[in-house]
This record gives sequence, structure tokens and C-alpha cells, in this order.
Amino acid sequence: MAEEQVLVIPEGRLSLLGNFSGFRPFCAEAFAALLDPQYMEFRPRSTVEEDPTFKQLIPYVMLQADVDGSTHVFQYQRGKGQGEKRLHSLRSVGVGGHISKEDASGEDLYRSGMLRELGEEITIGSAYTEDLVGFIYDDTSPVGRVHLGVVHRLKLETPDAGGRESELVDSGFRPLTDVKAKLDELETWSQLCITHLF
Repeated sequence: MAEEQVLVIPEGRLSLLGNFSGFRPFCAEAFAALLDPQYMEFRPRSTVEEDPTFKQLIPYVMLQADVDGSTHVFQYQRGKGQGEKRLHSLRSVGVGGHISKEDASGEDLYRSGMLRELGEEITIGSAYTEDLVGFIYDDTSPVGRVHLGVVHRLKLETPDAGGRESELVDSGFRPLTDVKAKLDELETWSQLCITHLF
């Protein structure tokens, strides 16, 4: 089986976001520039996982819903079969993954990849609104240095979503207050989202 080819941009393109580390609020102009086809390419995943001169673009989708007047957030624990070994057993509030070469056949390869990943990992049985809310770059860890997260927030009318993959363990909506109280159990990207968006 051929190796997965994933979407990357050169490290220098991070300057469009102001060379930040952590969370940065969404900027439509910078996002459009990041997706400039002139700078996007597909490379073997095994190569770019260890090469910080390229950043893998990762849609990172958060789901939230109001239940009896309080905010609830979709969360899960990453199982051992999920692709990124460095994140196994951590809890997450983000769903998503790499944009693959197979997504390039559509008109908007980024959106095609985001929707494919979302559909592979979870089911959503509620109407929702979607907003792009931020970027995540974590240069403090090996996994963080090779990825750039684009944070989407889905606000569901009802808390009707569940894990489709067996690797999304103990998934479901939890009160935001509970998630915040156990912030140290979350992967870094999820900690950044919870801290900056709520």
C-alpha cells in the first residue's frame, strides 16, 4: 500500500500569522494566504512527521452545545490505534486530521479534507453553525513543531454527536466546567482551545 501523502506548507509561511506559539485568533486574510496553491504541496507523512521545515495543516474541529443553559463540549480519549502515537491516551476536544492527496480531487481540498476527517471520526445528528476561530502552533514539543492547527467551532442545536471510530474512547458531551477542571488531562491543543475560547 502506498504511503499517505499529506498537505504541507513551508515553515516560512508561518510568518503570515506573526510567528506565534500557542493560540492565535482566526484571520481570514492570513488563512487565504496560507492556502495559496503556490506554496502547498503533498509529501510522504513519515518524512514530514520529523521535519519541522514543513508544517502539516490540520483542521481541528470542536463541538459544543448548550444543555439546560450551560455549555457542554464534545470530548474523547485517544485510543492506541489512532494515527499520532505521541498523543495516545490523552483526552481531546478536537476532531480532525491530515489533509491527504485524495482530498485534492475536490474544488476546495482543505474543506474536503476537513469534512472527510470529521465524517470518518464522528457522527453528528444535530443542525449546527460553523465558525473558524483560530490557529494553533505549539513549538514546545516535537509533535507540535510539525503541525499547524486550524480551529473550527461547531455549535450544535442539541448535543447529538458520537464517536464513529473505536479509537475515540469514552466520547460524548461533558459540561465545560468539568472539562476545565481536568485541563491537565487534555492534549496541548485542547488545553489551548479551552483556555482561549471559553
